[in-house]
Amino acid sequence: MYLYKNQNNQVNSLKEKPFKLEKEIQNLFEANLIALTNLQFIKSEFTIKNNRIDTLAFDEESNAFVIIEYKRSQNYSVIDQGVSYLNLMLEYKADFIVEYNESQKETLKRSDVDWSQSRIIFVSPSFTDFQKQSSNFKDLSIELWEIKQFENDVIVINPIKKSKSAPSIKQVQNNDNSEISKVTQEIKIYNEEDHITGKSDEIIELYETFKNAILQLSSDIEVVPKKMYVAFKLKNNIVDIRIQQKNLIFWINMKKTTLDDPKNLTIDASSKGHYGNGDYELSISDTQNLEYIMSLIKQAL
Repeated sequence: MYLYKNQNNQVNSLKEKPFKLEKEIQNLFEANLIALTNLQFIKSEFTIKNNRIDTLAFDEESNAFVIIEYKRSQNYSVIDQGVSYLNLMLEYKADFIVEYNESQKETLKRSDVDWSQSRIIFVSPSFTDFQKQSSNFKDLSIELWEIKQFENDVIVINPIKKSKSAPSIKQVQNNDNSEISKVTQEIKIYNEEDHITGKSDEIIELYETFKNAILQLSSDIEVVPKKMYVAFKLKNNIVDIRIQQKNLIFWINMKKTTLDDPKNLTIDASSKGHYGNGDYELSISDTQNLEYIMSLIKQAL
């Protein structure tokens, strides 16, 4: 990656400033956790059963704990440590809940947590091709995020995406008692197929039509399937779509009174329970108002 600063139409390259210590990366992340990851900070240096977790966080969207580990060197296995820590979380669930309740001064019950959405994030200035390949399984909740810092206080973070053709970890594991087996049995990574399976051709076509229209709003929009809906995200969710048997439910991620909707197609979801993010809900069964609906979603960009 090359970064340049433009001054009077003259570009000058920004030099990378290597992190000297893992602690520098950790301090940067923990001080800006919501801005960088949208995760709730729970505990730094969380120790459990002689294992030290760098950062313990909580994903309020998925209602799940997230472990974050920071690395400067490349001499470690993301699979071995990642699977080991995920198993640790699943085995000692009560300890994680106790830490949440004590640090947040709130009451979180075990049933409030969706353990199937647990995940671990490794943050490092770089990863080897082997590390990227070894974690490239569509149903393995191990994420790799590259971080680099440059002159002029520039920070670049690049979450490495799994390839579209990423295989299932179940295709390569052969030991039913392995740690990986335990993780894959309890943790579920969702994809679009989970949401469209069993739906009619008409509803699938309707979803694809709106999906393509949303993706045309910005080349940076990412499709992130969740347990109850499919999220369309830049940094934050723009719109969430729940695919139902006879219609699509949209939740536009804007606060009440902030959306300009002169046709009044949306309803106020702020005071009722709903799966997606935002206070505006739409029920869609055809493409009649597609362009107008795109104008509403565009306001959330």
